[in-house]
Amino acid sequence: MKLLVIRHAIAEDRNTWARTGEDDTLRPLTVEGRKKMRAVARGLARVGPTPDLLATSPLTRAVETADILDRAYGGVDTMVLEQLTPERHPADLLGWLRTCATDSTVGVVGHEPHLSDLLSWLLTGREGSFIQLKKGGACLLAFQGNARAGSAMLRWALTPAQLRRLGS
Repeated sequence: MKLLVIRHAIAEDRNTWARTGEDDTLRPLTVEGRKKMRAVARGLARVGPTPDLLATSPLTRAVETADILDRAYGGVDTMVLEQLTPERHPADLLGWLRTCATDSTVGVVGHEPHLSDLLSWLLTGREGSFIQLKKGGACLLAFQGNARAGSAMLRWALTPAQLRRLGS
């Protein structure tokens, strides 16, 4: 299995959004965030692999990011997954990953620090993050057989700027 991990694009400022009285789960991407993510998505589509399935956190900014990725890949099966919300433990997502075909490529769109914790745990089997994804950043992990903590191999990790350059 290959796991493509993507952090959501640039969203509205948290403090400014809080003054609107709207729930933070509804905080959308900025115009600049959407523009930059379209370029990131082109870069991701170029370096591959194309996900067989794209799962996203239910938070608006992640769903909007997944929509941009879906268009760049030319249409991918997409689903909303509660296990990608920021407060969840990486083990919650691992249970879901084990339901996916071992020969598939699965993409996930989520948030920091959840994604860093997930990546570090899958790579080392230990809790505590040593990776940080910037907004729009991505990395690709590979597993031999079933996904489990400490069994992932890092194929690549790219910053948003690197992905935008690849997409131009």
